[in-house]
Amino acid sequence: MNTAGEPAADGGRVYVDDEAPLTDDEVKSRVAADVPYGLTVAAAWSWRVLLVLIMAGAAVWLFSHVSILVIPLLIAALLATLLHPIHMFLIRCKIPAVVSALLCILMLIGIVVGLITLAGQQLVVVFSDMSGRVVEGVNGLIAWVQTLGITTDQWTSVLDDLFNAARNNSQAILSGALGFGTTAGNIAAGMVMALFALVFFLLDGNRIWLFLLNFVPRRHRRAIDGAGRAGWTSLGSYVRIQIFVAFVDAVGIGFGAYLLGVPLAMPLGVLVFLGSFIPIVGAVLTGAVAVLLALVANGLVNALLMLLVVLAVQQLESNVLQPLVMGKAVSLHPLAVFLAVAAGTSVLGLVGAVFAVPVLAFANSAVRYVSSRPWERNDTGENSTETTFKERAAALEDRLLPQLRQVRKRGQRSDSTTDAETNTDDAGTDVTGDTSSHPSSKERS
Repeated sequence: MNTAGEPAADGGRVYVDDEAPLTDDEVKSRVAADVPYGLTVAAAWSWRVLLVLIMAGAAVWLFSHVSILVIPLLIAALLATLLHPIHMFLIRCKIPAVVSALLCILMLIGIVVGLITLAGQQLVVVFSDMSGRVVEGVNGLIAWVQTLGITTDQWTSVLDDLFNAARNNSQAILSGALGFGTTAGNIAAGMVMALFALVFFLLDGNRIWLFLLNFVPRRHRRAIDGAGRAGWTSLGSYVRIQIFVAFVDAVGIGFGAYLLGVPLAMPLGVLVFLGSFIPIVGAVLTGAVAVLLALVANGLVNALLMLLVVLAVQQLESNVLQPLVMGKAVSLHPLAVFLAVAAGTSVLGLVGAVFAVPVLAFANSAVRYVSSRPWERNDTGENSTETTFKERAAALEDRLLPQLRQVRKRGQRSDSTTDAETNTDDAGTDVTGDTSSHPSSKERS
């Protein structure tokens, strides 16, 4: 006997005091009525978001273990979007596809090697002249610091501490050097893999994409195909425009450094060009290197002038090139670009900073395509179902026509064989018309 207000359970039924037993469906309906609708929606969203975060974490963990394979493929994809228009132009000029792909890759390698060679030659030529100026600049910097109250003994103490720390951590420094050698080997292997994959991306990129679509359910295939192609087009636009923006930054800062007499203007321009592929962060870091180089080599006034040049070039990029050129091609807000770079850097370091914005541009175009649902209509306003039937009928006709032609050819061959046998039978018949001795006449009878 239950006390007042104490429920009891019996065989899937719930008793509350002396009320009638409640079935399981009634219990569920009462729970649904008692739990607020907002809390139910929040719980539904929570476990789904938690599942997405777990899968994203698993993907990042897996990427960290196969980065030596994935990063070259991503680099090859970016280079393929850049070289694809040149590749197609060469094909339209009656050049074979294989030769066209190899010419594109050789042109890319030639440009990169040429820039590195020019920068290296200037480094070798200027280094001997710059060494004395660097010493003078460092001495001037030390003298300026001493005016702030920092004495030479304090500098000597700091340097002694640095030397002692290096001596005590020589094993860690050696292991770091060995790790750098391993990283250099991985970079070389990754470059070879990227070039090898680039050849096949240029040659068979469309066939590779169609093969990947086979893993998508048939009813979603048109949507995924369109979204992927839209993202690929946006990615190509981003890469080409980013190269243009990086070229403008490199020419502006490099030419400004040359006019101000800052040494290593050419290597500085190459550094700015490469750093511009990391949006926002790369421009700031390379500009700081240019100003520091001017300060050490030519003094404070020259460094301030170099700072003005860097700020002018960056203002040109942010207020003119980004809104007018990059904004129309990719449609990314500057805040979204900044957050993407910050998130990519925090998760994957330098690799994340480089690939964050391209991935964001691809995803942005793909999502816009899916949300607009253009595969359900076409320019003529025909029904999507009718269009699908027409496409299937055309595909079926293309598949059956070769078989019908083969059947027709076989029928023509059999007719010609029958005619030949008939002529042979007529020639074997005697003048009296007795055909009983001819085997073909027996067969026909």
